[in-house]
Amino acid sequence: MVPIISIVGLSGSGKTTLLEKVVKELTLRGWSVGTIKHDVHGFDIDREGKDSYRHKKAGAVTVALSSPGRFAVIKEVKKEWPPERIIASYLSDVDVVVIEGFKQSGFPKIEVIRKANSKKPVCAGDKKLIAFASDFNPAGPAGKVPVYGIDDFRGISDLIEEKIIKKHQQKTVSLLVDGKEVALKPFIENLLREGVMGMIKSLKGCERPEEIEIRIRKK
Repeated sequence: MVPIISIVGLSGSGKTTLLEKVVKELTLRGWSVGTIKHDVHGFDIDREGKDSYRHKKAGAVTVALSSPGRFAVIKEVKKEWPPERIIASYLSDVDVVVIEGFKQSGFPKIEVIRKANSKKPVCAGDKKLIAFASDFNPAGPAGKVPVYGIDDFRGISDLIEEKIIKKHQQKTVSLLVDGKEVALKPFIENLLREGVMGMIKSLKGCERPEEIEIRIRKK
C-alpha cells in the first residue's frame, strides 16, 4: 500500500496552501506524489451538455474519459470509498499520497492550526498526529508533538520523507480487504509473497514478475 499522510485542520487554517508547497517540494526531491481532497459536502465535475454528462444521464454508473495524456473516471458509489480503495485503484504507482482532510482517519496526520483561526487543536490526543504546522505552540510547553512553522514546508517535507516515505520503502506486500488495508505479521507477509510469487512464476510468460496484483471478489 502506498504510504499516506493527511494534512488536517479547520477551514481557513491554510491546509491547501501547505499541501501545495509540500507536494511541490517532494516532487522537486524526486518523489512522485498523489493527492486526495476530502469534500464532506460532495462535488460535481461534470457539466451539462458534455458527452460524459449525457452518458451519465442515460444511466451509466461509471463514466471514463480517456485521452493520450490523461484519463478521468466519474463513478457513482453507494457509500464513500475509503482512501485506501481509491489509492489501490488509481494511485498505486506513486511514492506517497498526501490527503487534505480525513481528520477522523487512522492515517498519520499533520494538523495546521493558525492563531487567527483557532487556538484549540482538533486532533489533540490523536496518537496518529505526528506534527503541528502553526504560528504558535498549540502543543504547550510539555507537548510531545513537534511544532513546525506554518510556512516551514521544507521541514515538514523532511518529516514526511523520513517518517512516511522512506519508512515504507522496504514493505513489499500489502493486503486490502473491502478497500481497507490489513496489517500483516512478518510470517504472513513472507508466506503470501513466497507462495504467490512461486505460483505466478510457473505461468507461461510470467517467469520474472516485478509486481503482482490479485483481486478476488465474492460471487
